[in-house]
Amino acid sequence: MATPSALPVRSIHIAPAPLQELGGSSVWSKRHVPVVLELDGRPVTARLRHRGGHTRLYPKKSYELLLQDGTVLHWNAEYDDPSMLRNALSFHFFSRIGLPSPRTLHCDAYWNGHPIGLYLEIEAVDARFFAQRGIDVKTLIYAVNDRAGFGLREPGTGKRKRSLTEGYEFVLGDPAAAAQLRGFIRKLHDRRGDPLKRHLQDTVDIEAYLKWLAGAVLTGNYDGFEQNYALYTRQSDDRLRVMPWDYEGTWGRDCYGMPCSGELVRLRGYNALTRRLFAFAEYRVQYRRLMEELLETEFTAAALGPVIAERHAAIAHAIARDATRKWSYAVFAEEPRRIRTYIEQRRAFLLRELQRWRRAERQGNRVAG
Repeated sequence: MATPSALPVRSIHIAPAPLQELGGSSVWSKRHVPVVLELDGRPVTARLRHRGGHTRLYPKKSYELLLQDGTVLHWNAEYDDPSMLRNALSFHFFSRIGLPSPRTLHCDAYWNGHPIGLYLEIEAVDARFFAQRGIDVKTLIYAVNDRAGFGLREPGTGKRKRSLTEGYEFVLGDPAAAAQLRGFIRKLHDRRGDPLKRHLQDTVDIEAYLKWLAGAVLTGNYDGFEQNYALYTRQSDDRLRVMPWDYEGTWGRDCYGMPCSGELVRLRGYNALTRRLFAFAEYRVQYRRLMEELLETEFTAAALGPVIAERHAAIAHAIARDATRKWSYAVFAEEPRRIRTYIEQRRAFLLRELQRWRRAERQGNRVAG
């Protein structure tokens, strides 16, 4: 086991009445309850509620904290991830390839003086997030479920969507943002050839989109193409940009923690915007070149191995004494090897798929890949 290293400590103090309200209400409630958060040794007035999707039903809960100065923090239990690294590693990777991504911090958490184990503190994607990075955000939209794939039809049933904004939650921006998104999606499907290309060039930051697509493909985030991302525009440039939002089902395990193959997610991902973009050879070539560069530089065991080892060692002692974890310490101890193996398998698969895609295009068939 690694030598113990001091992690930041976060302490929640909650009075009996709000504690009863939190415990008695549905885990799906959007109501916050008042708490005092001890943050870096200083008490801060805050409000707290449950957060997450299916994980709200787990014995170890995740939380959203709204601080008095407007800061929003997410405390993720990472209950399904035996490494407790996947979200943090994914956001680190996206930052490396040039996309704005939430900062993360592992911390020891306490609840009215009692330890509740290790948590991953994640910076919220909100107005403050963009202000701290000097980004003049205009509109912010969360893709909250699998209807957010830029399509016209419901996934699964194939029925026409009642609204083209189904699957999206509008966080920042004026009321026109919904109409603009509907118009974007409608034109995405109505136009062909040069009119479609002009529409894409006018409304999408294509370079940034391809970086996001490559990051989602490389990390293997199977459900990250149609949900669990954020869309934003800037005051100075109204083109859509995409950034990561929830990335625990990655690096060789799915969102329930089950092992998955390095070949699970295909080279081009899955959504309607990508399909329309790749109708044009220029963008297919641009994406392949980007992917080849990342496979050579950033997405390698040599580049990521030291990061994995350092972060794993930093939390090893806390994991060993954390009785709230779903997974054993023995499984945790093997996770760096599993993640490195995933990287090698993923690289080999994607390099083969890139070669197959190029060969298919030379033969006049651009469907492969």
